[in-house]
Amino acid sequence: MPTLTYPHWRDVPAQAWRWPNFSAAEIACRGTGAIKINTDAMDKLQALRDRLGKPLIIRSAYRSPEHNRAVGGAPASKHMQGTAFDIAMSNHDPVAFETAARAVGFLGFGYYPRSGFMHIDLGPARSWGDPFPARPVPFALELPPAREVLSESRTLRGGGAAGAATVGAAGVEAVRGVLAETQSTIQPLVPYLDTLRWVLIVIALIGIAVTIYARLDDWKRGQR
Repeated sequence: MPTLTYPHWRDVPAQAWRWPNFSAAEIACRGTGAIKINTDAMDKLQALRDRLGKPLIIRSAYRSPEHNRAVGGAPASKHMQGTAFDIAMSNHDPVAFETAARAVGFLGFGYYPRSGFMHIDLGPARSWGDPFPARPVPFALELPPAREVLSESRTLRGGGAAGAATVGAAGVEAVRGVLAETQSTIQPLVPYLDTLRWVLIVIALIGIAVTIYARLDDWKRGQR
């Protein structure tokens, strides 16, 4: 398991950082700014983030020996090796979190319900602390990620096209009525506006069709 050490997290080369959901500042020592990157631990942390599909709030990651002593850490704390992380449970169900963490390869677990975080590390396999109490209101069931992001959604595009075209057609109808009441010199424009209105109506119908198709397709795949 390669380990990279830098005197400060700002010294980490951009090309050496391959964990998109975390920054070097999050992993660095809170007391000194130094950082020790255990790539195996970081790979598992990123895998856990991907598996849960929601942010991991890191209370503590790497600790320099002096900072570990200052905060009362264990003399042989895994934090000093860069293989341990304390993760806040404010946005996680502790049971689901632990299950996911074990699935990606974490072996050591420390429970700190009063402080609201869980310690995870690469092992050896062990656990300590009191279990988290059951929440008065359980977390909602996790839903699979949406197949399309909003900016790429066919539903959004179809609905947007339909709405824009419908408004445009209504606007053309209003302009057509105004022109029809004006002087005879602009009367020849009225037929062209009529044609434009029908073009916009066709676009609106196409947009509605795309929206319906996208919704049916998503429903068939069992996704939002």
